[in-house]
Amino acid sequence: MKKVAFLCVHNSCRSQMAEALAKKEASDVFEAYSAGTKLKDHINPDAVKIMKKLYGIDMEQTQKPKLLGDIPNVDIIITMGCNVECPHIPGVYTEDWGLEDPTGKDVNAFQQTATTIEEKVKDLKRRIQNGER
Repeated sequence: MKKVAFLCVHNSCRSQMAEALAKKEASDVFEAYSAGTKLKDHINPDAVKIMKKLYGIDMEQTQKPKLLGDIPNVDIIITMGCNVECPHIPGVYTEDWGLEDPTGKDVNAFQQTATTIEEKVKDLKRRIQNGER
């Protein structure tokens, strides 16, 4: 089974949402992890609220912020659109989802980010199933 890492600077919002949605929507196709290049001590409370509201996922119970070194070696790296400086890993497929950080914005921004991530996770699942990546 492929291992996918969702990366962001602080691993506190978008990458956490992506990990949670991937575990919910695609755990039969790939293992999902998230990590950051820096660390916050908690997941963004607005992200936690929107994930509970939209998907019934309590990220505070199932996840915590992690650094790149805290996750296993992966096959696919997805950056969230924050110009993350990632170590070069030969042979690892990387793509950037170009998502704007909703931190500090209203609930609609968080909801839009969550639904965009859900769509992208489902597309990634389909591509992996079809051998496209």
